[in-house]
Amino acid sequence: MRIRAKGLTALLLGSLLAVGATAAPQAGATAPAAATASRGLEIGVPAYVYPNQQMLLDVQAAQPAASIVILNPNNGDDPFDASWQARADALRARTTATGEHTRVLGYVHTERAGRDKAAVLASVRNYLVTGDGKLHVDGIFFDTTSRECGDNNAARDYYLDLRQQVQAIVHSIDPTAQELVVDNPGTAVQDCFLEPGKRTADTFVTFEGTYDAYTNAYLGGNVFNLTAGYYPGANFDPSGTSYWHLIHAVPNATAMRTALSSAFTRGAGYAYATDDVLDNPWDATPSWGFSAETTYAATLG
Repeated sequence: MRIRAKGLTALLLGSLLAVGATAAPQAGATAPAAATASRGLEIGVPAYVYPNQQMLLDVQAAQPAASIVILNPNNGDDPFDASWQARADALRARTTATGEHTRVLGYVHTERAGRDKAAVLASVRNYLVTGDGKLHVDGIFFDTTSRECGDNNAARDYYLDLRQQVQAIVHSIDPTAQELVVDNPGTAVQDCFLEPGKRTADTFVTFEGTYDAYTNAYLGGNVFNLTAGYYPGANFDPSGTSYWHLIHAVPNATAMRTALSSAFTRGAGYAYATDDVLDNPWDATPSWGFSAETTYAATLG
């Protein structure tokens, strides 16, 4: 979801394609051999606030820590300056329930493959190429991404090139770094984006919406194709970290736990549930706190 700052107008994502839902790929579907996810559920938080606002301080204090935090300096258009770098460094020093460090992503909008790629890459470099020559983030969160491959896979290839550019920049700075790239179509993504050898991201946000929609209007899968319809996409998910569900307008802590349990059942490796609401549902600490989410998620899987 593209959001500039608290109180400004939000652009909702996730327009739906009329495709019949099914539980698994049918004849003609493209999918690799079956694989088994090896992780449980982890919490990934979009924090669309300024670096020293309370929400980010609360995320940083969570025990265990969130696995992923997205930082958003005006959609990636403002400088990733010393205050942002310091917050990113502090977040990355935290330890998650799996014993790893929190990974921090920089937010970049793409307008469903319609934004000029040079402008996109300028935003990418804003996060990755800093004056001290160090990496302060672990990768890029590409927002407003296309959910459909496009003619001759043009949209898919747009995002494939972006992923390769991120990899090249990160490895030029630190050859040992393990970058993380996330695409956010906000809904199920066509399975060409996960094709072996041409995969456009490590992780895809395949639901972004309200608790009511998640409970009553879920499409039935993380991926789709025009033959099979919607299906969970486990065959594309050997590590259990391919899908991320973001749920807002969650009424209470009991519903939060229901949302996280549902996310895990639906194949998500990452999730986040909040009682925050539009126009920016990612700018406040949930009433139950972040530790309640990270602790509960660690019991799943």
